[in-house]
Amino acid sequence: MTRIAFLLAAVVVVAGAVASIAPASGHADGEAAPIFVTKIPPGYRDWELVSVAHEAGNLNDIRAILANDVGIKAYREGKLPFPEGTIIARIAWNYVSSEENNKIFGREQSFVAGSATASYLQFMVKDSKKYAATGGWGYAQFDKDGKPAGDAPLKTCFPCHQAIKDRGFVFTRYSP
Repeated sequence: MTRIAFLLAAVVVVAGAVASIAPASGHADGEAAPIFVTKIPPGYRDWELVSVAHEAGNLNDIRAILANDVGIKAYREGKLPFPEGTIIARIAWNYVSSEENNKIFGREQSFVAGSATASYLQFMVKDSKKYAATGGWGYAQFDKDGKPAGDAPLKTCFPCHQAIKDRGFVFTRYSP
């Protein structure tokens, strides 16, 4: 009985070792990593504010741009390129007129964050090795329910960000 238990334990150890060195499903050795981030970074709502923005035109949204500790330090120090481990978040809401505030002011002048936009959450993750094909940045987009956008909308990220390569591929400037 002891020999059977020992044999079973040995089989489990060997199987675990083989599984840990085998390539991940769908990625053969030497194959490039995907350029898209598939999970929402935990704790992003507690990150510090980098800036806010209003996008007019078809988007007509209001945004908060946040960064993790690594990113906020780089922003404050004006450090380019952004260091490994930087994560920048963008949260967007529809930009709407506040009827309640406008009644008080007597004219239309107050605008607030409304409902979440279709592209509610976006992230840029700096990992120069994993995302070498896209300037060292991985991109992500999620709706208000945390559902990822899929590949099609994300394929436009890097081509647009290439235009600001000299700023580390990042549009938003720090607002102290």
